[in-house]
Amino acid sequence: MRRRGADVPELWAAVADPTRRRILSDLLARGEASATTLAGDLPVTRQAVTKQLAVLDRAGLVERRRRGREVNYSVRPVQLRAASRALAEVATEWDERLSSIKQIAERVPRERRTSG
Repeated sequence: MRRRGADVPELWAAVADPTRRRILSDLLARGEASATTLAGDLPVTRQAVTKQLAVLDRAGLVERRRRGREVNYSVRPVQLRAASRALAEVATEWDERLSSIKQIAERVPRERRTSG
């Protein structure tokens, strides 16, 4: 993942979609694959897979290599690790926020929570 402000929304958009997560998983398992190959395992067309791969490419999560007429895609491991760290940081922030909310809620007298 490139570290620019525009990349964070692209990262979230890329990993928010279950089809894109499945494509990443398939690419990790295969090492490299074409859009046609990936579409064979998904309930979407090759064109839809190509569009999903473009989103992943803009987020820096995959790279493409042309071999003759075929374009093969693979995961950029360094970028995926960076994305994973960025998402883990956000998860930690949310855990801390939720913990704070829980502490505040537990300080409210029980009577106030049950009356109303």
